[in-house]
Amino acid sequence: MANVKTYDMTGKETGSMELDDNIFGVRINEHLIHLAVTQYLADNRQGTQKAKTRSEVSGGGRKPWRQKGTGHARQGSTRSPQWRHGGVVFAPVPRDYSFKLNKKEKRIALKSALTSRVEAEKLIVLDELKLDAIRTKEFKKVLDALKVGKALVVLDSLDRNVILSARNLPGVATCQANSINTYDIMKYSTVVATKAAVEKIQEVYA
Repeated sequence: MANVKTYDMTGKETGSMELDDNIFGVRINEHLIHLAVTQYLADNRQGTQKAKTRSEVSGGGRKPWRQKGTGHARQGSTRSPQWRHGGVVFAPVPRDYSFKLNKKEKRIALKSALTSRVEAEKLIVLDELKLDAIRTKEFKKVLDALKVGKALVVLDSLDRNVILSARNLPGVATCQANSINTYDIMKYSTVVATKAAVEKIQEVYA
């Protein structure tokens, strides 16, 4: 089993924790990580982009000049794509960008992402993360003590003080152990998790 060091909120090393190799020690599948990230981004696309084709723009009902004898190229409408105010040739239309990824593939991608953070020594485990009040400055002190900048903070449960304290820090996001995803793990350079959160991840994704 892989071992990671554990720390307190002051950045002091307090011991170590064994990780489940079935989650934090799998063979990394970069292809599935790519697919999971692509699917996450595709699902978040609104797909509302729209432009008008030549059949949808107003005007252009009358032939601008006769077919022959003018010296101009023949034209049937002033709303052809080459004209100003004309329609767009292959105009984008509203569409759904999402695609399906099997549950098994999603799980392998998540485990691969977690393993990549362990191998890069970018998984930091805290004994606990508790704040008495909503204080961004106090939360920043914890990250500074751990020498962490851009980070995904994983909690075992909904902690309002921690979530609201972290909300104002650029490059920092929080999530719960049962809702982590491959995209967030890969987006943030470091994953900071409490012991309880790691145990919950191992319980949920075992």
